[in-house]
Amino acid sequence: MMANPILLQKKYARVVSLLAERAGLSYEQALDVFYHSVTYDLMRNGISDMHCMSDGYLVQDLLDEMHESSEKNNL
Repeated sequence: MMANPILLQKKYARVVSLLAERAGLSYEQALDVFYHSVTYDLMRNGISDMHCMSDGYLVQDLLDEMHESSEKNNL
């Protein structure tokens, strides 16, 4: 299911803001993490209705992605 584009943009903004807060990132860094994430791809393409998940859930998903990525880079 595809979300209303305006509502989706607002959702992106809230998620990026919350990610910056929880991860201690600048907004620019959080935006970079968000736009290069699997979570963003799923939301943008309407897969699994990810856009219906709460902002907190999506941020936790992004934090998990960041953690997994850093673990792979340390191998």
